[in-house]
Amino acid sequence: MLLMGTKDSIFLSAGDVSADFPGKTVIDQIKRTFPDMEIDGLGGPLMQAAGLMPLADHRKLAVLGFWEIVPRILFFRGLLNRSVALIEKKRPAAVILLDYPGFNLRLAARVKKLGIPIIYFIAPQVWAWGKGRIKIIRELVDLMLVVFPFEEKFFVEHGVPARFVGHPVVDRYRDFMSKDEARRAVGCPEGKKCIALLPGSRTQEIQRMLPAMAQAAGIIRKKVPSAVFYVAGVDNVERRVYDEIGNADGLSLVIGRTPELLCGSDFVITSSGTATIEAALFRTPMVIIYKTGFLSYQIARRLVKLEAIGMVNIIAGRHIVPELIQNEASPEKIAEAALAILHDEERYHRMVADLQVVRDQLGPGDVGRLAGEAIREKIQTAR
Repeated sequence: MLLMGTKDSIFLSAGDVSADFPGKTVIDQIKRTFPDMEIDGLGGPLMQAAGLMPLADHRKLAVLGFWEIVPRILFFRGLLNRSVALIEKKRPAAVILLDYPGFNLRLAARVKKLGIPIIYFIAPQVWAWGKGRIKIIRELVDLMLVVFPFEEKFFVEHGVPARFVGHPVVDRYRDFMSKDEARRAVGCPEGKKCIALLPGSRTQEIQRMLPAMAQAAGIIRKKVPSAVFYVAGVDNVERRVYDEIGNADGLSLVIGRTPELLCGSDFVITSSGTATIEAALFRTPMVIIYKTGFLSYQIARRLVKLEAIGMVNIIAGRHIVPELIQNEASPEKIAEAALAILHDEERYHRMVADLQVVRDQLGPGDVGRLAGEAIREKIQTAR
């Protein structure tokens, strides 16, 4: 049994920026339970501030798509080898994986033989990609901590020990500012319709999606003269990426204030991802778009087994929010979908109500404590 105050370590691997806050909450809980625990691994600035000693610059970890990873294979192979070497050397009390399945499942396969508990927090979406990976997960993962209620049933039915702990966004924005305060925080003038553009958190996403979003904004502005547009920039992407795309007339770049934009906006045009869940939390109507490379898309469309890509639609079990994928995500069609909602008050408020239903399924909160307790139990059982 692991005793408080003993010197030990845990290895955490979170390659995506969306896992940075959940990873931080886990580290905070681990530190409360085991004050002297060393935390090594991969993670962003929040995890590092909480005590993670990183193996790599988190900005180099974000890659979108199947084909796009090819030029980075040597980097990721080297990172995998360094991670395995550190785990073999320190033999941590547990290896905790957060999302990022392309890397993390390979890491799990390499360290399984060491007999160290492998805990997965924020599960790979095998329910979307078909069941080919479920056998691998069943063999590798000792405990799956899931953030959506339907995932617990799915994994348990496939022989993977799983526990629903809720979605971290509930805690992250529990005591967030009001809509009026958020509008003032991002500078949205009174009487204007504030529309946020969320092109993603990775350089590749932004380069693919922001141009279409910006052109769509120009079309919308002609139909809604009161509209003002804000681009949600992220700290882990260099400013030049946004500048290279061009500063479209009437667009304001706001870096590091995505929650304020999601809360204060009247409408959101967003890439598929965690932002859709955050928008649902604030009950902000949206259109979801997704664009990736041609080869990556051709691979994905043959693998994905779902009728929807947006988590709000998957959780709801129906299309409550429009989705525009690949060629459908043109400026004209993005603008058309947005205007159809903005010009239909009944549809707009129906979407707000539907998003509340989605929000209610994200759990009551206190996710860090629930996940931390499950991790502690697993560690102590293994000792």
